[in-house]
Amino acid sequence: MQKLLQVKVALQIQKSAAEVFEAIVNPEKMKNYFISESTGPMEEGKVLVWKFPEFEEEAPVRIDKIEKDKYISFYWDIDEEELLTEIELRPAGNNSTVVHITEKSRQNDEMGIQWLQNNTEGWSNFLVCLKAYLEYGINLREGAFDFLRK
Repeated sequence: MQKLLQVKVALQIQKSAAEVFEAIVNPEKMKNYFISESTGPMEEGKVLVWKFPEFEEEAPVRIDKIEKDKYISFYWDIDEEELLTEIELRPAGNNSTVVHITEKSRQNDEMGIQWLQNNTEGWSNFLVCLKAYLEYGINLREGAFDFLRK
């Protein structure tokens, strides 16, 4: 039996779980490190559309479960396949939070391996941008992907 592929990334952010949670579910904050637009905040049962500053595509996002300051899950379409993304916030002492992201799953084939590479890179970028925004007020994404528009 072939094992399914999953993206797994984690990073510690020097902010409380409440601050990290708010930065993820609130589109006005998310605009400072990830998206350019959202049709609303992340709330259980809602279907949103995210737009990104550097890409033409829009991403439909179906919010699954929200546990304030602890857990967020949503489904979104990747290559016409709905995938589950889970974000877990774990307090780590010193008013910091470890953010764990898992996205699942794809077949262990050529397309799945390409997805694993791209989305591991993408979610790692998300975490680094979230950290820079929350800890230093910097938007690392600004201009970072301009080269893809050529």
